[in-house]
Amino acid sequence: MLPTGVQSLKYTQESAVLRTTRSRAWLVVLACALVGYPAVAGPYMLGVFSHMFITLMAVYGLYVTVGMAGQINVAQSAFVGVGAFAAAKLSGYGLPFFIVIPLAALMAGLTSILFALPAARVKGFYLALTTLAAQVVFPIIILALPMEWLGGLVGMPVEPIRFGTLTLGAPIHFYYFTLALAALLTVAAFNLGRSRFGRAMLAVRDNDVVAEVMGVPVFRIKVMSFFVGSLFAGVAGACTAYFLQFVTVSSFTLFASVWYLGMLIVGGAHSPLGAILGVVFITLLQETLHDVANTLMQSGASGGLLFALTSIVLGGCILIALIFEPRGLAHRWAVLRTTFQLWPFPRN
Repeated sequence: MLPTGVQSLKYTQESAVLRTTRSRAWLVVLACALVGYPAVAGPYMLGVFSHMFITLMAVYGLYVTVGMAGQINVAQSAFVGVGAFAAAKLSGYGLPFFIVIPLAALMAGLTSILFALPAARVKGFYLALTTLAAQVVFPIIILALPMEWLGGLVGMPVEPIRFGTLTLGAPIHFYYFTLALAALLTVAAFNLGRSRFGRAMLAVRDNDVVAEVMGVPVFRIKVMSFFVGSLFAGVAGACTAYFLQFVTVSSFTLFASVWYLGMLIVGGAHSPLGAILGVVFITLLQETLHDVANTLMQSGASGGLLFALTSIVLGGCILIALIFEPRGLAHRWAVLRTTFQLWPFPRN
């Protein structure tokens, strides 16, 4: 639904992400708010936002694989881990970050192809099991390799990011660094659907048999969807390595992959806006529950019990969101926006 007078004469205009002056103005306001946020936030909240930006990069990768191509992926955390270990290893050779991050993304993408080749031949439950194999194999390989290669059970230190003589170590530095990368990947995610490859993925998702009859190389598109989705994961892994300054296999578990997938489902799997809303919603909900748990712990409550209850409450909130809005928060936002644009006229 667009305001009166806004019309498209070309396909590029119709497929544009921002089609009105008002939407572009709100984007400028949001960008100014994010740039100016460190002026009013403390180090802890800057760290929370940096982690949220990194998580958003990984969920964008799931949006490509699951939302656009319709391929189930429950191993996104493993591909994030591949990017993190690649960044840790490459940074030890003294390579600058602008070389390390693309190489880490490429390493994650190439690794995903090994599991995408068999996964592209199956569907549904069997596809989930095939991708689950990547999540199971990842820590086994890391721990089986010699310790001097990837650190084994101990893990690997990561050299900090350096801009000339400046070393990025303060929370505000990581905030702006992850914000810039998240903004770059946001542009890529929103524009991917407008490309020839993006439209091919949408065709495969809707009906792969019809897509193949129309000349779409279905097998290649499915494999490439895993590759492109893992490129996002590799960037997220490299940022995680620089953010934590140390990487271990315990940071990239099946639990994390499930949460990535849960964020995408809650936000809406068929829109990059859904990835944003899902990550923001789950992150803010987690922080709120952690604050409540910390307050109760100061009153003498058991920390282990509170952690378990926090996870249960968080999972319950996600189930409630899925029951009342199964198409995600992005759909609810679209409904509210349409209602506002049609007011005071009835929707029917």
